[in-house]
Amino acid sequence: MSIAVLDENTINKIAAGEVIERPASIVKELLENAIDADATAITVEIKDGGTSLIRITDNGCGIEKSQVPMAFLRHATSKIQKAEDLASILSLGFRGEALSSIAAVSRVELITKTGNELTGSRYRIEGGVEMGMEEVGVPEGTTFLVRDLFYNTPARKKFLKQPATEGGYVQDFVEKIALSRPDISIRYIKGSSSVLHTSGNHNLKDIIYEIYGRELTANLLKVEETKGPVKISGYICKPIVARSGRNCEIYFINGRYIKNPLVSRAIEEAYRPFLMKHKFPFTVLHFAIDSRALDVNVHPAKMEVRFENGEEVYNAVYQAVSKALHEKELIPQISLTSQEEEKPPKKGDFPFAEEKKRVPEPFEKKRLALAVQQLREPEGLYGEKTAPPKVPAPLSRESKVPASFRQPISEKPSESKPPEPKLQKPDSRQMDLFDGKLLEPKARFQHKLIGQLFDTYWMVEYQDQLFIIDQHAAHEKVLYERTMKSLKERIYDSQMVSPPIILTLTVQEELALSAHLSYFTDMGFEIEPFGGREYAVRGIPSNLLSIAKKELLMEMLGSLTEEKLHANPEIIYERVASMSCKAAVKGGHALSAREADELIDELLELENPYACPHGRPTIISMSRYELEKKFKRIV
Repeated sequence: MSIAVLDENTINKIAAGEVIERPASIVKELLENAIDADATAITVEIKDGGTSLIRITDNGCGIEKSQVPMAFLRHATSKIQKAEDLASILSLGFRGEALSSIAAVSRVELITKTGNELTGSRYRIEGGVEMGMEEVGVPEGTTFLVRDLFYNTPARKKFLKQPATEGGYVQDFVEKIALSRPDISIRYIKGSSSVLHTSGNHNLKDIIYEIYGRELTANLLKVEETKGPVKISGYICKPIVARSGRNCEIYFINGRYIKNPLVSRAIEEAYRPFLMKHKFPFTVLHFAIDSRALDVNVHPAKMEVRFENGEEVYNAVYQAVSKALHEKELIPQISLTSQEEEKPPKKGDFPFAEEKKRVPEPFEKKRLALAVQQLREPEGLYGEKTAPPKVPAPLSRESKVPASFRQPISEKPSESKPPEPKLQKPDSRQMDLFDGKLLEPKARFQHKLIGQLFDTYWMVEYQDQLFIIDQHAAHEKVLYERTMKSLKERIYDSQMVSPPIILTLTVQEELALSAHLSYFTDMGFEIEPFGGREYAVRGIPSNLLSIAKKELLMEMLGSLTEEKLHANPEIIYERVASMSCKAAVKGGHALSAREADELIDELLELENPYACPHGRPTIISMSRYELEKKFKRIV
């Protein structure tokens, strides 16, 4: 066997395989370089999914003429100078492999100019071979044109997906970059269509609206927390907006989009009481952490990160998300009106919803500044004698229902009686201004229990809302919290069972039982070996005596095995408490009004009464506005 040193061209192609997987990889590297160059406006354009053309233009600081060829050498970078700099990286890129890798598998044209130079440079390199450089007249900034990706490596080109699929990967990453930097104007053009255009106005919520639409944006909850060395800001969605995968768990650390199992687990644990199993939340969160406490030099694509103190980060994320979820009532509001019945808004009613804000192209800062200055002049905004539009006063808690809505059906309105006023639909901002909430203790005296529907749902009237409570989900939640409290406060005793319950366990279940046996014993379980892989359960906590059957115990051990949990009393308590849900009153069982009243009282005293332990809602609401509209009292 002979050993040979590979030539530079082969080395570059191998390195390119680690960094450049598809067009989206090129867009990622060049976009990050543009951000590191202090660009305030960036345009990304692709054709054929990025396989035939990728053009990225920015108004950043540019590259000096003498350094242009050097930028395409392997491990040439302006981001770090020595190994010690890796401990405090603030830039997105730093490896110095991106441009050499891109140039090795495509035809690249670079046009750039710095603020100190009179003319710019146009440099061409194909397959890692320099084709020439010339002077050109261009504005300050940098433009990359990448053509014919993998033209010289056909074996890799055939593994690319269809152009529409590859374009989808590009768009997904451009959207992530836009969410990571609300202070930069990002434009994305696919073919001849402008798909995304953000304003760079520092407003993250505007970008979420631009990408995900009105319905999702209306369900956002703001997160703003500082826990030790971790600062967290951004938005999460109410549990009603749930996804079937983790793709919408979006978070950035010091501006870098990453995926981290520890952060994901903290987010999901905070949401767990609110979401059904196999459902995941929507989040857009920004973390600011001291760069010395991070290791970003983990993966060639820079998509992973390690924490110096993972437990501290986990607790900060969990507490910030949990606090945001508990600050507002999370009762889903249902609508009886289909979208087809909704009248489209008149032009001018919602100017920012109908037409997207005009945002600056690169190199248009002077024109934009002049336009903004003109808009700020009083005459330019309202005219010489026109007053600013009046904002209607928000609905107040003291607002009374008009008498005409309370009159008997048989009573005919007199001719002198004024026409019935039309109710205005409260928007989300107005709803937040109500002083009273359904779950406040003082509000309980204003609840009006109407009755039971289908022997399952209890209806409660409060202010201008109808609240519908699922008795099974509500009782599950009450039993769960009651059991959790007794376990934590050790308010239980053990009850012997005869004959004992015999469990036959797998190897994994045996390991799970062995790891958590002390916790089961502390809670009142008496479990001992019975020979082979069989175990005898001779004692059970008295409050679980009626429901602790063999199937439930096996199911609980199975869940501990599947999740590979470490010994943690809180987690064991939750698994045991979830068993108590089996004793909850079922749907179809007619409760008395007194029983329902007691159940509702206990439910509303809980810290989180909005969802049962399995994530299903316990309460939903319907507005009076929706009913009035359905009965045509509102046109």
